[in-house]
Amino acid sequence: MDKPARGENVERAPVSRLSGDQLEKLAALGSEYPAPVGEVLFSAGDPSYDFFVVVEGTAEIIDRLGQPEERLVATYGHAEFLGEIGMLTGERARFAGVMKSPGRLLRVPLEQIRTIVAQDSDLSELILRTFLVRRANLLKRGAGITLVGSRYDERCRVLLHSFSLSRTAVEWLDLEDRPEAEVLLRRLGVPVTDLPVIVIPGRPLMRNPQPADIAAEFGESPLAVDDQEMCDLLVVGGGPGGLAAAVYGASEGLTTSLIDADAFGGQAATSSRIENYLGFPAGLPGAELAARGTIQAAKFGVRLHRNARAAAFTSENGVHTVACDDGRVFSARDVIIATGANHRRLTVPGIEAWESNGVYYTATVVEAAYSRGRPVAVIGGANSAGQAALFLARTSDPVYLVVRGDYLDHSMSRYLIDAIAADPKVHVRVHTEVVGISADSEVTGLDVVDRASRRRSALTVSAVFVFIGATPCTDWLDERPAMDLDGFLLTGQDVALRAGHRMPLSLETSVPGVFCVGDARSGSVKRVATAVGEGSAAVRLVFDRRRIDGAEVL
Repeated sequence: MDKPARGENVERAPVSRLSGDQLEKLAALGSEYPAPVGEVLFSAGDPSYDFFVVVEGTAEIIDRLGQPEERLVATYGHAEFLGEIGMLTGERARFAGVMKSPGRLLRVPLEQIRTIVAQDSDLSELILRTFLVRRANLLKRGAGITLVGSRYDERCRVLLHSFSLSRTAVEWLDLEDRPEAEVLLRRLGVPVTDLPVIVIPGRPLMRNPQPADIAAEFGESPLAVDDQEMCDLLVVGGGPGGLAAAVYGASEGLTTSLIDADAFGGQAATSSRIENYLGFPAGLPGAELAARGTIQAAKFGVRLHRNARAAAFTSENGVHTVACDDGRVFSARDVIIATGANHRRLTVPGIEAWESNGVYYTATVVEAAYSRGRPVAVIGGANSAGQAALFLARTSDPVYLVVRGDYLDHSMSRYLIDAIAADPKVHVRVHTEVVGISADSEVTGLDVVDRASRRRSALTVSAVFVFIGATPCTDWLDERPAMDLDGFLLTGQDVALRAGHRMPLSLETSVPGVFCVGDARSGSVKRVATAVGEGSAAVRLVFDRRRIDGAEVL
């Protein structure tokens, strides 16, 4: 990605200004003071920072302040405010805020802003939308964090995938075709054996980081290997179902912990727009739903743990324990499993070498940026594939939608089918199967077969987006709760009764006190609204279970 010059503003979208009434509300919660030119309001690496509104003068957001690569991110004037979504979700500052000219600032403590976002619909709408637009712009430009690694290194690809899911802005310097990668490594004195490395302004260099390192960098309170967090309710999985369960659990007085392997929001957070969620006729960006849910969970006191990948499950004497792959351990009397499902991998010879580097299983602005203005292929015939095709058509041309079946009607919602038919950039190829991939230094095409005529042909594409079904994220349970043949958890009446055991409640698994909601549950409806409803219902069932079994909170 080309870096802007020192004076070029990375933030392309119009900056939202506070109205007089909104400014007055904030003034009652903060303090106004004179700010000299050059004053540093916050620095890259700060664990938290306050909310600043420019009353007079101008302020700048600077990437890599004082370094050779220093560049301007944004400039703000009268009634404009600084910050982006990371300040509300517990991330460290990635940039510096500096006064460009002398003036006056209104400083509002961060906790006050969190309260406003949770309680004031007017200011919440303006602040959240502005913060999310800024994060989207940073994602497009890759400002803030630099990842140096090879496209052929699986560890590098894993990091890229994780950053994509968490919507973390990152500039990837591929060792294979970015000459500046070697220049940076020489300047830092980093040997190739230490790759991949992550360079974060204001923070120590991260060499071949492990999950615990990433968790700590993103504001986690690390648990010692021999430590154990105890709570009333443990929610495993931070998608819409898990977030709903955590919010309702904490709001009903249960000490609640929420853990997720990546970032909160799940696959819904990677959706460009959820069109059929009740109450949002214009659609709702998945990232916005995830951000609002995370902030709401924090408001009610949920203990939030990102980058906590469940690795093992045990149950003894009515206490359930989940151990994570980085050594963290969580225990609770009741557990709600909301780990969802991962997109099924495409089985084509040689495709593994290009995963996260031309072959993707999500379609966000990060992946779309790599194929801007070029042809791409989306493989799959369900809603996730249709949403991805329409999203990618904004920046890529053409977009081939490759479908094994003869029609879209049996697996895709009508509103998506109609939108695809009306978009001249989307070309639907039904009864078509992918049998090969071609590439040199990058993906260049797909070999496909018409399943009716058996005729082979080639599609010229620069990237491939795969949405061909899902596999449940339940392998860490080692089949302790009963599962169906595909690994989805059985609940309620689908659980075979064992002697001496009561009938499980509707969302309860074969292990008393362990519930399952969302896509990981056998027979679930794969819709955001359903997951949210199940998450809230499961909390009610937790109380019913305790009443029936006579269980107490920890």
